[in-house]
Amino acid sequence: MAFARPYVLILDEPTRGIDVGAKYEIYTLMNELVKQGMSIVMISSELPEVLGMSDRVYVMSGGRIVGELPIEEATQEKIMELATN
Repeated sequence: MAFARPYVLILDEPTRGIDVGAKYEIYTLMNELVKQGMSIVMISSELPEVLGMSDRVYVMSGGRIVGELPIEEATQEKIMELATN
């Protein structure tokens, strides 16, 4: 049986409702997939998770992308400012 080897994985709220230990396991798996060359698009409402796991942050508001921040420039304050303007 052949398994799909996607280039991009989209994860929507990958750690919602799970305990801290399970979150760590998911983050470890995500990092391993990235090391293997996969790209991950993570959709999350948890800002600490976004800031801890991202290389780049796109902010959406009203169904549209309203900003892009490289992780070096991303802060909770900048993200919220973009989301509420």
